[in-house]
Order: sequence, then C-alpha cells, then structure tokens
Amino acid sequence: VQLQASGGGLVEPGGSLRLTCALSGDTIRRYSMGWFRQAPGKDREFVSAITINGGTFDANTVKGRFTTSRDNQKNEVYLQMNTLKPDDTGVYYCAADPRKIVSTLTTDDYAYWGQGTLVTVSS
Repeated sequence: VQLQASGGGLVEPGGSLRLTCALSGDTIRRYSMGWFRQAPGKDREFVSAITINGGTFDANTVKGRFTTSRDNQKNEVYLQMNTLKPDDTGVYYCAADPRKIVSTLTTDDYAYWGQGTLVTVSS
C-alpha cells in the first residue's frame, strides 16, 4: 500500500486549500484514513480522520474549518481546509489503517503513511 498526498501550497490567512490523498496497491474502502500535521519544531498532531463507514472526527483546533471526505471509487481521501490560520502551517500527512477502531483514530500508530505535503499560511 502506498499513499500520495498532494495539494499543499502557500495561502493567505483566511484562504482555503484542499488536500488529496491517493491510495494505491489496495482498495481504500478497507481503510480508516487519518490526517496529521507537523509544524516546524513541534510534534506531529492529529488533524482529522474518516472511518470506513464515513464517520468523521476532527481535532478541536480545526473543527468547523476542516472537513474530511472520501471517494472510494477514486481511491482518494480529501481534506478541505477553510479559514486557514498561520497556526495551520506545517507538513500534512495522510495515513491509512485497516484495523483502526474509533477510539484510536487520533493516535498516530497507523499502518501506512504518505510522504507529506507542505501547507504554508502566511501573508
């Protein structure tokens, strides 16, 4: 299984970006998917996740601004990020796991990880 994250870039505060995570080597419908980010000098942190059944969970810091969705036909997961803030700056990673349960979606022990895409929020 391989994950490819894309869609990062430079955006002004208040702007929007949509990240895409493409899974290859298997069908994404078997996996719970997570988004994490790592800001410079900080630990990696949970951002958002979507279960096999489409249930979503968001960190309090992004709740109401970020939305995760999935397209099983395209083998892709998306992170729509609105009202971006400078604190949202970081490398964003997608992750996949076929055995995650709801209570562990926020922990970073996913089986597979993408390479990360950089999001910079700055004026």
